[in-house]
Amino acid sequence: MQLRTEALPDVDGVWVRPAHAEEGTSTGVLVLSGSSGRVETERASVIAGVGATALTYRWFGAPGQPRGIWELPLESFDWAVSRLASQCDRVVLVGASKSAEAFLVYAADDPRVDAVIALSPSHVVWAGVSPGPDGALRPQHSSWSRAGRAVPFVPYDDDVAVTGDPPAFEPVYRASLRTFADRVEAATIPAERFFGDVLLVAGGDDRVWPSLDFARAVEARRTAYGLPTTLVTHPDAGHRVILPGEAVATGGMPMDRGGSESADRALGLLAWPEVRRVLGAAVG
Repeated sequence: MQLRTEALPDVDGVWVRPAHAEEGTSTGVLVLSGSSGRVETERASVIAGVGATALTYRWFGAPGQPRGIWELPLESFDWAVSRLASQCDRVVLVGASKSAEAFLVYAADDPRVDAVIALSPSHVVWAGVSPGPDGALRPQHSSWSRAGRAVPFVPYDDDVAVTGDPPAFEPVYRASLRTFADRVEAATIPAERFFGDVLLVAGGDDRVWPSLDFARAVEARRTAYGLPTTLVTHPDAGHRVILPGEAVATGGMPMDRGGSESADRALGLLAWPEVRRVLGAAVG
């Protein structure tokens, strides 16, 4: 399918649309990266390639934006959802890792969202992974805020050593859930408050955080309420899900993400029919 890519006039990002679409299509998709914050042009193009309108942008770190993932206002996603909702009949959020965490929280309070595709997600809100306004990482603060108030979060256990070169952070997340067990309930994402479709995609060899366990927790919480939820996994895939047509992502903080290119692609291939389903029959 021939696509048209247009730069956004007011932020570092792009619209990607089918060339025949004058403005929008029946399905509009917000596509955001994980903790790199980068513009996901290629992933947006893959999604637009099946007939959707995709919007992607740098969601932190640019002038006029939050400096990092430190009490980042969930309201900062409103403008993008509003633009998609004004042009399209349906709005789908596609997030990976930290943006998947954010989108599961966000969707619970925005009725304009019809579906969430969460790649390597979390079931709880975690402490921020960026320095605060004073440039310091400690004391720990929430990743997100809403209406000017920090969203309850699980802190990191600073007594757990990070090992490996590049480092694997998965043991830190598991230990932190145990150490701060008294904070888990308040920090759990209320996924049951979102009545739309949720697609969870997670690898069994994720060494950044145990996203498969996290995804299963989201799935269990939602299925207990009879909400539409699908989990796709592959035992050998890592943190990065590679959808059909995507290259291997580069950049970001050096870390052991687990998996392998072949396994990460296999997971993306398994997930692709479900991604198309969630995008809706209108995309063909």
